[in-house]
Amino acid sequence: MLKFCFVLLLLPSIALSTEKIGDDGLFKQDWFYQSFLELNEDAIEADSTGKYLMVLIEQAGCPYCRELHQVNFKNKEIITYLQDHFLIVQIDLWGSREVVSIDGESLEERDWVTKNDIFFTPTTLIYTAAESGRVEEIFRMPGYLKPFHYLSSLEYVVNEKYLEKTFQQYLQEKFDNLRAKGETINVWK
Repeated sequence: MLKFCFVLLLLPSIALSTEKIGDDGLFKQDWFYQSFLELNEDAIEADSTGKYLMVLIEQAGCPYCRELHQVNFKNKEIITYLQDHFLIVQIDLWGSREVVSIDGESLEERDWVTKNDIFFTPTTLIYTAAESGRVEEIFRMPGYLKPFHYLSSLEYVVNEKYLEKTFQQYLQEKFDNLRAKGETINVWK
């Protein structure tokens, strides 16, 4: 009877949980783009809708990938910003699905990761497509960033500050401006 009562207490939290783990062991989000992993085409499609292509590299069992999904991707402001400005494709660090890279080469996910010098998970790559159709990587986030830093990195890209300064300079100016206004900075929100 005690076990039954305990289960009844847990049911609301289980029902509210949106955690999804795919067959590959990676956390999934309903708003990730279901791609054929033809990255050049994905970047051009993202650009045609006024968005950037974000490639998120993760691996099963990664504690920082879990943190990204359970903390950052639970933040409504971050989710809205991502959905408004990015087309997000997920790649498995050890996966074997075929990826057609920006240069047209077909590789398995794990080989594409190696070719692109990716050593940590999560790693986020952001691509843009020029009017000429040329696609290029414009920003890379190796590792996990706390929500404040993560959202700031997205704003850095969308506001094209990467053309003017380093992310560290941008972030320092943002901190300085918030402090000058007397605002408290909570990097976990």
